Amino acid sequence: MRAGSLIEIFQERFGGQARLLHAPGRVNLIGEHTDYNDGFVMPAAIQLSTLAAVAARPDRRIRVASMNVDGEFAFDLDDRTASPRRVWSDYVQGVALALEQAGYHLRGADVLFQSDVPSGGGLGSSAALEVSAALALLSVAGIQLPLLEIARICQKAENEFVDTRCGIMDQFAACFGRQDHAILLDCRSLVYRHLPLPSSIRMVVCNTMVKHELAAGAYNLRRADCEMGAKILGVPALRDVTPAQLQRRAVELPEQVWRRCRHVVHENARVESAADVLGAGDLGEFGRLMAESHRSLRDDYQVSCRELDLMVELAVGQPGVYGARMTGGGFGGCTVNLVAAPEADNFVLRMSQDYRAATGVEPAIHVCRAMPGGGQWNVPDPDAVILRR
Repeated sequence: MRAGSLIEIFQERFGGQARLLHAPGRVNLIGEHTDYNDGFVMPAAIQLSTLAAVAARPDRRIRVASMNVDGEFAFDLDDRTASPRRVWSDYVQGVALALEQAGYHLRGADVLFQSDVPSGGGLGSSAALEVSAALALLSVAGIQLPLLEIARICQKAENEFVDTRCGIMDQFAACFGRQDHAILLDCRSLVYRHLPLPSSIRMVVCNTMVKHELAAGAYNLRRADCEMGAKILGVPALRDVTPAQLQRRAVELPEQVWRRCRHVVHENARVESAADVLGAGDLGEFGRLMAESHRSLRDDYQVSCRELDLMVELAVGQPGVYGARMTGGGFGGCTVNLVAAPEADNFVLRMSQDYRAATGVEPAIHVCRAMPGGGQWNVPDPDAVILRR
């Protein structure tokens, strides 16, 4: 949908002159389940995004609707007894409450969302919704915030209101993406640097069409395993453990906890190595690290599934493929593949055919480009009013 069309539909539904805001999804090249362990990640914002058309109201009521799902939800900013309803609007309400709790006085607003980030696909759809909602609510309130504050507040909303104990990677990428760059992020210090992506490659995202909507409980259990491991090892977080230290103390950990720790500790090392080899242009070694990451997620962290493993197996060995791995929280969703640019179109065709033949399911496949984060990218519509950062 064009941005202008979304504004027209908003006016028909809610009335008033809307402004338009945007936040992208993300693909994580390497560094999975390390962010909530104070570790390292390497995401890139992508062109799949969530748009929010918003106009102020004269009261303190928020009305939200989406072009993607039926139904309209409303809540009052002064309701101190609010609790989640277990629907998509919880992400918006959580952000609004977190902003208010942080001392930012909001105005009532009508907001209409539209997204092409697949829900449950492991591409940061929740964060794209949260960040676009935050930008929308702040814009009508006339409040300017640093992007880092927005990312932190959106993470807090998901942790505390939605009750998914995620790290900050998705929200950070939605705010700080840069065109044609990945982000190397230290999730403890939030120090980051942008890493140029070679023009000779494409990031191809293959969606298994298996949604991970029921994975929040399993996600929280894995975080609890990591916290138990850090406590036994006497460190603030698994970020503080080296592979050699973990190996020496393996007998102190329950088997399952040790396996979770082994993934996180080695994944952190892989991210740092991946940054070095990307800078050196060694895409073959980068792909080898991606393969190691997928095996670790499958065997030690146990967040893969049959369809994700199949998608990776189908990609490996295809012409022009440097590396393939699952991306996102797991239990379904997408793989990310680094593919030589001249082979990208043929790769899409072969993967579609092979996955459909093996499963009977038509996958959604996107050739992605690294894009700017929310508030930095002008949606190409002359009638849109964009909040600039």
